[in-house]
Amino acid sequence: MKICYLIMSHKNPEQIYRLIRTIKQFNPNSHILLSHDPRNCSLDVSMLQKFYGVYVQFATAERGDFSLVDNYLSGINWLLNNNIDFDWLIKLSGQDYPVQPLSEIEYLLSTTKYDGFLEFFKVFSPESCWGMREGSNRYLYQYKKIPISLPKWIISMLKITKIINYLQNWFLINFEFGLRFGIKAKPIFDDDFHCYGGLFFTILSKKCLEYLDDFSKINSHVIEYYQNVLLPEESFIQTVLVNSNRFNLYNQCKHYVDFSNSTHGHPAILTVKDYDAMTQKKYYFARKFDINVDSKILDMLDQKISEQSNDNVPSTNSLSDAI
Repeated sequence: MKICYLIMSHKNPEQIYRLIRTIKQFNPNSHILLSHDPRNCSLDVSMLQKFYGVYVQFATAERGDFSLVDNYLSGINWLLNNNIDFDWLIKLSGQDYPVQPLSEIEYLLSTTKYDGFLEFFKVFSPESCWGMREGSNRYLYQYKKIPISLPKWIISMLKITKIINYLQNWFLINFEFGLRFGIKAKPIFDDDFHCYGGLFFTILSKKCLEYLDDFSKINSHVIEYYQNVLLPEESFIQTVLVNSNRFNLYNQCKHYVDFSNSTHGHPAILTVKDYDAMTQKKYYFARKFDINVDSKILDMLDQKISEQSNDNVPSTNSLSDAI
């Protein structure tokens, strides 16, 4: 049983190198595909070439539009077309880090009855984590980004126009990810194809990935629709996989993320004060970290992982606790 990690990064190369070193130290037979946006920071690829099974792709991405999903699908396609030997794909960012020994996630994936671990919920229902208005604003409108750069003070003044969004529902103005205008569209969702949402961080079996790859090639209308919504990365994978009814999916992504007091969906930077919360057995990874804010927390996690990696394989009871 082999694991591949898809790491999507855009900043702080030292932290990226550290994450890859940790993975290769404790899971040396794993593969890592790094999808890096070089606009904010450059990478020294020679730092990564000394590791077996590390591959690098350069691709630009913007949070909020389809580029993140596109890069994810491109990564899957590359892995499959190049016959990379793996059974599971764990999607991480460059600001993630393991919080349990990697031997435990390996054991879980080698014994589980599930085909994937990801958060999912029906967007247009009471169970939604976002509420009906937020879900509708994201996925029932087709947006066009206005390619202009405005000073922050002008953007602040323009935000008063958002009152228009509350007075009618035919078009919307959005400032979260640059200036965008959205027009209410005929949705692709119905009783047979629900809109699902959840975090972009997933652990998926190869057969889930093969289905995603095939689906994206033969369902161009779904791709075209998601290319013009907001935050497609927090819906596309869930919508495709859950609606397929082919997979036994566990409704948790195994990531610890702190969204308390967050703005525009950005989670809190984790520090030593979050150690106990993030290292609960039900989590295997956490985000997001910034070594410029607190590097000691990564030192603490390294020590924990190193010490516990010398323990025996987890028992069946501890595995059930983790699930």
